[in-house]
Amino acid sequence: MNPFQKNESKETLFSPVSIEEVPPRPPSPPKKPSPTICGSNYPLSIAFIVVNEFCERFSYYGMKAVLILYFLYFLHWNEDTSTSIYHAFSSLCYFTPILGAAIADSWLGKFKTIIYLSLVYVLGHVIKSLGALPILGGQVVHTVLSLIGLSLIALGTGGIKPCVAAFGGDQFEEKHAEERTRYFSVFYLSINAGSLISTFITPMLRGDVQCFGEDCYALAFGVPGLLMVIALVVFAMGSKIYNKPPPEGNIVAQVFKCIWFAISNRFKNRSGDIPKRQHWLDWAAEKYPKQLIMDVKALTRVLFLYIPLPMFWALLDQQGSRWTLQAIRMNRNLGFFVLQPDQMQVLNPLLVLIFIPLFDFVIYRLVSKCGINFSSLRKMAVGMILACLAFAVAAAVEIKINEMAPAQPGPQEVFLQVLNLADDEVKVTVVGNENNSLLIESIKSFQKTPHYSKLHLKTKSQDFHFHLKYHNLSLYTEHSVQEKNWYSLVIREDGNSISSMMVKDTESRTTNGMTTVRFVNTLHKDVNISLSTDTSLNVGEDYGVSAYRTVQRGEYPAVHCRTEDKNFSLNLGLLDFGAAYLFVITNGLQAWKIEDIPANKMSIAWQLPQYALVTAGEVMFSVTGLEFSYSQAPSSMKSVLQAAWLLTIAVGNIIVLVVAQFSGLVQWAEFILFSCLLLVICLIFSIMGYYYVPVKTEDMRGPADKHIPHIQGNMIKLETKKTKL
Repeated sequence: MNPFQKNESKETLFSPVSIEEVPPRPPSPPKKPSPTICGSNYPLSIAFIVVNEFCERFSYYGMKAVLILYFLYFLHWNEDTSTSIYHAFSSLCYFTPILGAAIADSWLGKFKTIIYLSLVYVLGHVIKSLGALPILGGQVVHTVLSLIGLSLIALGTGGIKPCVAAFGGDQFEEKHAEERTRYFSVFYLSINAGSLISTFITPMLRGDVQCFGEDCYALAFGVPGLLMVIALVVFAMGSKIYNKPPPEGNIVAQVFKCIWFAISNRFKNRSGDIPKRQHWLDWAAEKYPKQLIMDVKALTRVLFLYIPLPMFWALLDQQGSRWTLQAIRMNRNLGFFVLQPDQMQVLNPLLVLIFIPLFDFVIYRLVSKCGINFSSLRKMAVGMILACLAFAVAAAVEIKINEMAPAQPGPQEVFLQVLNLADDEVKVTVVGNENNSLLIESIKSFQKTPHYSKLHLKTKSQDFHFHLKYHNLSLYTEHSVQEKNWYSLVIREDGNSISSMMVKDTESRTTNGMTTVRFVNTLHKDVNISLSTDTSLNVGEDYGVSAYRTVQRGEYPAVHCRTEDKNFSLNLGLLDFGAAYLFVITNGLQAWKIEDIPANKMSIAWQLPQYALVTAGEVMFSVTGLEFSYSQAPSSMKSVLQAAWLLTIAVGNIIVLVVAQFSGLVQWAEFILFSCLLLVICLIFSIMGYYYVPVKTEDMRGPADKHIPHIQGNMIKLETKKTKL
């Protein structure tokens, strides 16, 4: 999450740049005073805007919190594809603000832009929620609806991003600059409150509520959609009392035109007879005012420092993707509370609220008292280093998780366990193609081998011969297996003798952290088992084996079961995170519990250090970076800086997309790769910062007697006072 896009006050600081004369505007009629809050200097209209922002941020972050698990579990994409689509969506959300600003500044104005794009936003939520209904079509329909919904949401949230805060600044008169500053504090509080509450609540709606026998993604998407409807209604309710300035032109477009004209003009006049100019932007002097060219020169110096920044965002934005995927393979029971894996993201906005005052009032002041010149660029470099350390810690946690997880069969390998359901001990010998003994085990009644045994194959599929010794009987049987699979050999009574069956356990590979169960029915009648109000399964008679079913983690002391003539209950005990269980229903109407795959042992609390490090890095990097940028660029360029800042976030998400899709690395190695890449980028950024000469504010001011017309775009308004030129 990036709550630091500074959306300070909106003011029209500049009029459109043009070489043509602008006709004088007719005098405006006297404005009717706007209603205020309890007689104060705060316009009543800002209350609608703040509530709108809270609901919109709740809507966006709430939907995004469960998005990666929706891709993984509902659409059944693999982890790399889920990560790629997640970051493609995030990237689009940071590209579209430029489009929204252009529409607002050049065509519709901020109010109409917010209204129309909010309607698009709501439509995206509706389509996204419909795509999460299991009863509505198959996977193709769900995928198409999801992608259409996400595209509309990205257009909506990005399009209104540059308008809402600026529109709030429009509601204040110039003489109430102090109240406007306090308004923005409340505005940012509403952003953090919305993200904090939504990232805690929506994972609970997903995981703790069951819809159609599985996690309720439709509800988890529908509630944020409802909040967006409320945001739109509340914002529209204040329509009659808003101050609605007309469109004024876009400074971002003007800067691009100035740069393009300078480049094209230089190309046209590349003859050696034409005298050179001091700076390449001076070639725009034939069309654009000198002050605008000076401002663009100052802007390009800052934008040069932006080149390394996307790598930081590539790491920061993985909290909602790779780190959430890591959390699903950890034990989420904290003793006093059981977390959903996507709820860990709530640490980011929570720690942001703690770290900002901690750094401003404690850490930075202590560093200053020690006589250390902790400049803005140094703070940003330290923020990058903290993010590097966060991903190094994440890699260490990932390695530990892999050590605790069961091994996976590789090429020309299978894993085999033997279950003895006979009434006495059975000796099992597995014989290979060359009559060599691959496995010899003596297994008592209703016992199993201590663990899965690895068997090597000569080809991708192979027949194994089994010698079973039971009492005075010797039985030979044969079963076929295929590589990279798990198998259970179930030995059962067959009159006075025994027989065996091979059960494929492929589904028991719970690398996705889900809890799964299956049943073997030794009764002579079919059994119906009700695991929850929405989940039931039938197990066939005489050693029928059910498929694996995903269940919620928890205690199951009395699971209702019934046959055609009897009802009874089974005590399944605790079903823990990431485990796969086999239950054998015996003639005594009891369940013999076998743990095929052990539960997750690594506590999710081990993710706390990496979240603390990356959030500390975010506070030092993001807040400081914006403040430094604004101090080094003219006031007329604030909107362009905001556009460039958002573009660095978009490019950072594209970096994650590319690495996830094409690197082919295991997860811990990918974490190390990102950490090392950011470390290299940090060194490059430090060198660039070392040679950077900061500009003083007075050096950016033009002569007072030259009033140069400019435009102040609407990317996100960043000035609270008028700039004298």
